[in-house]
This record gives sequence, structure tokens and C-alpha cells, in this order.
Amino acid sequence: MPELPEVEVTRRGIEPWLVGQTVRRLVVRNGNLRWPVPELAQQIVGQTIHAVRRRAKYLLLDTDAGTTIVHLGMSGSLRILTQATPPAKHDHIDLELANGRILRFNDPRRFGAWLWCELPEQAHPLLAKLGPEPLTDAFNPLHLQQALAGKTKAIKLCLMDNSIVVGVGNIYANEALFAAGIHPQTAAEQVKSAQLVVLVAEIKAILAQAITQGGTTLKDFVNADGKPGYFAQKLLVYGRGGQACLHCGCLLTEIRLGQRSTVFCPSCQPVSTRKQARKLKNKQTD
Repeated sequence: MPELPEVEVTRRGIEPWLVGQTVRRLVVRNGNLRWPVPELAQQIVGQTIHAVRRRAKYLLLDTDAGTTIVHLGMSGSLRILTQATPPAKHDHIDLELANGRILRFNDPRRFGAWLWCELPEQAHPLLAKLGPEPLTDAFNPLHLQQALAGKTKAIKLCLMDNSIVVGVGNIYANEALFAAGIHPQTAAEQVKSAQLVVLVAEIKAILAQAITQGGTTLKDFVNADGKPGYFAQKLLVYGRGGQACLHCGCLLTEIRLGQRSTVFCPSCQPVSTRKQARKLKNKQTD
């Protein structure tokens, strides 16, 4: 599914076309998404969009009356088109603007969402308990150390916990842990302070690079202009299980962790103690 860089790239792609524009009409062809689409037309038609923001993987379209919350789900995408462009299969929602453009939402799997929230949107149930944004100063080694204190579950699973930090999904958790030299199954509370400093820096650097490169090239994702992202060629471990590590040549190991594919280098990401090695070996043979 689109992760934080893809969503941020989408935000930057649609923002210039939406800000300052008045909504003329909302067309909902299929409102049976992850949650039923509410009667958005009553709230948003006639409103001017003042800002296009991102919180975690949610896109927020701000107006004086409230905020439209958009989530791309597993396969959703947003495109800026002319109103004369005929809808294709899975084009579920059109946000028509007074300038003749439309924001079109396509979602083959229909796990995305279009919701409405009165201000302040921070109180919305989907947003209220989110952790800090990874590219802000609020996400720092001290915050991460405090959030991981006493947690025995794997560090990779903690990085994907949106109450700890938002937007570090499966792809970038794999990449950041590799860059920081941390085994993904290490108990979160056992990650040393010095390692957390490196890990936070790598998360920020990798996400920033992904955004710059245009998001990861995934089969279900296209940018606002229809072009795929270009960061996939930079991935060092994700999707490369069984291949040679690009740093040391050791074969990369792929396991399932929290129902998600997890790839790491046994040489570059060693377990820290013999006790931990025995524990991980037992888990893998259970």
C-alpha cells in the first residue's frame, strides 16, 4: 500500500491545483469504501480549499466549514484531470473545482476512505492517538527511547506502531533497520541508546530521500501526474530476500514478522547477545 513518502508525494502533486479553488460539485459513483462515504456534498460544495495537509498517511483538505479526510488505502490514487475526462473502472469519486479541473479518486480494492471532520480535526478518532511525524523534531532519540521502554516486542513492529511514530511502514522499517545495523527481531527495550540515535537519523534520511525520489514504485501507486515513483531502485533489503547483501555479500534472510515480509542481513544486522540469538532461533523453529 502507499506509505508515507507516496502520500506526501501525492499531497505535493495535488496541492497547487486545489489550494484557493472552490468546490463546484462532488460526484460519488461508489461510496462503499472502507467506511461508507458520508454526505460530503452538503459540507464541501461551495467551500474554498485553503490547505492540503498530510497527517500520517491521511490527506487533509481544509475549508472554513471543516476538513475532508482522504486515505488511499491499499490501492488508491488521486489524479488531477479535466472535467471532460471520462471516468474509468474504479474511479469512485470526483471532486469538481470551479476552474474546470477535477480531483479523481481511483481505488480498485476500495480500502481507501473519504470522511468529513469538523474542526479541530485532531479530535477525530482516526487522528487523535497518532504519534509524532517522523520528519519533525518531535520524533527524536529521546522520544523513541521513552516510547520503547519496557516493550519486549520486536523493534520492527514498534516502528510500524502509529502511536509511537507515524508513517514508518513495512518497506521503510526494513530499510531503516538495515541502515542502522539493528536486527528486526531485537526486543525494543534492548535497543541501545546509541543505536536509537542512528536509527532515528536513518529513518529521517530514508523517508526524506524517498520523498525526493518521488515515492516507491509499487504496482498499485501512481503520482498525481500519473508517473510512478523512482525510489524502488534504491531499496537495499526490502523485496530482496535470498539475494546477496549489497554491502557484504551475505545472503539476505526473509521471515514473516507481524504478518509482514521482513528482510535483513544476518551479517550487517547481527543479534547483540548469545541469549538473544538462542531466543530468536527458538522463535524461528517453533
